[in-house]
Amino acid sequence: QYCRLFLNLTHRFAVNKNILFHLGRYLTMMVQAISRPEKWSMYWKETIRQMNDIGIGSLVIVGLISIFIGAVTAIQFAYQLDGTLVPDYYLGYIVRDISIIELSPMLTCLVLAGKVGSNMAAEIGGMRQKEHIDAMEIMGVNTAAYLITPKLVAAIVVIPLLVTVAAFVSILGGYVASVPTGQIADMEYIRGLRSFFVPFNVFMMYVKSTVFAYILTTVSCYQGYYVQGGSIELGAASTRAVVYSNILILIADYVLAVILTS
Repeated sequence: QYCRLFLNLTHRFAVNKNILFHLGRYLTMMVQAISRPEKWSMYWKETIRQMNDIGIGSLVIVGLISIFIGAVTAIQFAYQLDGTLVPDYYLGYIVRDISIIELSPMLTCLVLAGKVGSNMAAEIGGMRQKEHIDAMEIMGVNTAAYLITPKLVAAIVVIPLLVTVAAFVSILGGYVASVPTGQIADMEYIRGLRSFFVPFNVFMMYVKSTVFAYILTTVSCYQGYYVQGGSIELGAASTRAVVYSNILILIADYVLAVILTS
C-alpha cells in the first residue's frame, strides 16, 4: 500500500514537472516571438503570405461547414418549436444568436485548428528537422519571431473575418433550410433576425475568435518549433497541435462565456 502511494505521488510530481517545463518553454518562446523584428519588410511579406494561406485557403471549408451548421440548427429548432406556443419568428432569432455567440467562433476555430494548426506545426517542424532553423540562428535571425509572429498576426487579423463570414453563411443556411421548405414564412424568419438584437453578442464573437486564433496559432507553432526526431515525431507533433488546440479552445470557450455573460 505504501509503495502504491509512493508511486502515485511520484507520477503526479512527474506530470506536474512536465507541465511546468512545457509552460516555461512556451512562455520563453513567446517572449522571443514578440521581440523587435530585424527587418520589417521580411515580416510584412511573410504576414501577407500567411493571411492568404489562412484566409483564402480556408474560406471554402469554413463556408461549407457554416451553411450546414445553420441549416441543421434551423431544422432542429423548428422541430422543437413545433406544436408549442412560441412564435414562429423565434426560429430566426435563435439561429442568429446561436450562430453569432457560439457555433461560428467555436466550430470555425476547431476546424482551423485541424487545417491551419497542423499545417503550421508540420511546416515549422520540418524546418527544425532539416536544420533550417539552426542555420538561421547561426546567421543571427530571431527564428521564434520570424517563424511565429507573422503567423500569429495573420491569424488574429484573418480568423475573426472568417468567423464573421461563417456567422453570415450560417444564418443564410438557416434561411435556405427553413423558408423554401415551408417550415416558416420568409417575413417571419427575417422578423426573427431583426428581433432582440444585442450588439454585445457581436463583440463577444470577436473576443472569442481572437482568443481562439491566438491559442491555435501559438500552440501549433510551439509543437513544431521544438519537435525532435524524424517523420514519426513530426506526425505526432502535428497531432498534438490539433488535440491540444481543440482542448484549450473548448476550455477558453467556457471561461470566456462565464466572464462575458456574468
